[in-house]
Formats: sequence, C-alpha cells, structure tokens
Amino acid sequence: MRTLDGRYQLEQRIGIGGMSEVWQAHDVVLDRPVAVKLISPGRDGPASVERIRAEARSAARLVHPNVASVHDFGTSSTVHDRSAPYIVMELAQGETLAAHLRAGPLDWRIAVRVCAEIAAALAAAHAHGIVHRDVKPANVILTPSGVKVLDFGIATPAGVPDELPDGMVVGTPAYLAPEQFDRRPATPAADMYALGVLLYYCLTGRLPYPADSTSDLLGARRRQPPAPLPPVDGLPPEVAGLYGQLMADDPAHRPTSLMAALLLAEAVDARVYVPMLGPARPRQRDGQVSPWTEQAAAEATQAAVGCRSAGPGRHHAS
Repeated sequence: MRTLDGRYQLEQRIGIGGMSEVWQAHDVVLDRPVAVKLISPGRDGPASVERIRAEARSAARLVHPNVASVHDFGTSSTVHDRSAPYIVMELAQGETLAAHLRAGPLDWRIAVRVCAEIAAALAAAHAHGIVHRDVKPANVILTPSGVKVLDFGIATPAGVPDELPDGMVVGTPAYLAPEQFDRRPATPAADMYALGVLLYYCLTGRLPYPADSTSDLLGARRRQPPAPLPPVDGLPPEVAGLYGQLMADDPAHRPTSLMAALLLAEAVDARVYVPMLGPARPRQRDGQVSPWTEQAAAEATQAAVGCRSAGPGRHHAS
C-alpha cells in the first residue's frame, strides 16, 4: 500500500481523468478517511504541478457546506524521482449527480433543491472572484447531508484571459457558455449558463441541444439556441423563468449565483448558505469597475431582506 509523506495511505482509486486521478485514502495522523488527488502517471510536468497547486489554493479559500473542503497539499517522489503534487480533500460519501441521472430525470423538487445548493456553492466561489468553469453532473456529489461541488481543477480568477492555443477551449462543451467558444475571459456568468444546462438536464434527463456525438453537439451549439424547458408538472413558473434567464446569450442578462440560489431555495422551501457581500468597493480591472461585482453587491443587499443570520458573514434563505 502506497503512503504519501508517511501520512496518507492510498487504498482505492475512485476516479480518473485526463490529467489526474483520485484515491480514497486514510490519514493515519488524524485517523480519518480522505480523498487524495494525484497527477496521473506521465502527467507530472511543471505546468501540471503549477495547475494543481493553483487548484489547491483556489479551493482552500472556499469554506462552504456545499464545497468539498481541501485539507492539505504536498508533493511526492515518483518512480522517476520527480516531484508530483497531490491535494488532500474531504471524502464526500455518496454518488455523483451523473450516476443518478442515468436513471432518468429527477423529481422536480429534488432537481431544484440540488441546483439551489450548487448555486450556493458557486456564490461562495464567485464572492472570492473564482470561476469554476466545469460545472457538470460528474463534478457534483449527492451526499446524505447535501450537495458537494468538486474539482476546481480548471477554475480561474474572474476576467483572466486563457493562455491556450487557438482552437482550444477549457471546459466540457455541453456546459460552455456562448462567450467561452469565442475565447472571452471567463466570468461568473459562464458558471451560471452551465447551471442552466444542469437544471434542464435534471428536470428532463437530456441536454437542451440535440446531439449524438461531440461534433454534433458543437455544431448544434453554433446553429441554434438551447431548447425551451418543456412543461414539468408542478414546477413553479419562476423556476422555468430562471432557466430562460440562465441560458441568455448575453452574460450580462444572466442572474447572479446568489440570486439563483435564493430563488431556487424559495421554490422548494429549502435553506441554502450564501455569502453576504461586505461593503468593500467593487474590484477594478484596467480602470473599469466590474459590472458583475456592482450587480452582485446590489443584489446581496436586497437578498439580506428576509434572510436570517446563519453565522458570521453568512446568510441563509429559509
């Protein structure tokens, strides 16, 4: 059994991606189960090391019940005596949303509650200026205590341009916002478009684009707008209206994660924890005040009305 830094015993591989793999492990110091994300063999170059270090730092800043916590970061020698990084995370007990959706659409009450908690997790990230960029069912775990949003591996500070070769985009094609195909810098509005796709998928069991392959999907995304939400028995009209707003072509017309979380939670009489933005001035970039930050600050002030305190700096919808 492999042990990292004499502390983390790797027990079973539970996930694998293009650049990394995730293991269920045991922290022998604190005697608890954890998840350890490792760079996949042969993928431990300098760029990958910096990417996963940035992921650890981004995720470690987020303390929220719907975000999987980061416990530790380290490096371990590989068989080639190179330094490979790893992230130690909370082990979320449950199944991915993707696994649940293989059986078909969710009951609308469950779908709306799940998306409310995802939106709350995104609100926490957006309040720190972080854009997830890969919101999809495979990155959402349904646990007995609620949703956990995982994998900030391609997260980025809001408004920072991608430094990728022409023709490449970051993220999963089905969940990319229109502006991401045009290589515009990612903003929180891109995550909100992905949330709209996810809401549609949870309610209908399919994507809002007709496609049998990735190439078909990319073509459909360019040729036609996403499908309107079909009638769902019992679904509140404000949720259907929110879906239409989330799927707006213009990112400025999409609601913020904070407002989406509160609206969805209200629709199912649920509680979500959202960040309460303080009185700090909106961030500036190249001398321009971010309209997103101004909008979020105004909406946070409005959202505080009717919300009761859920601890320092946090509010919940009840």
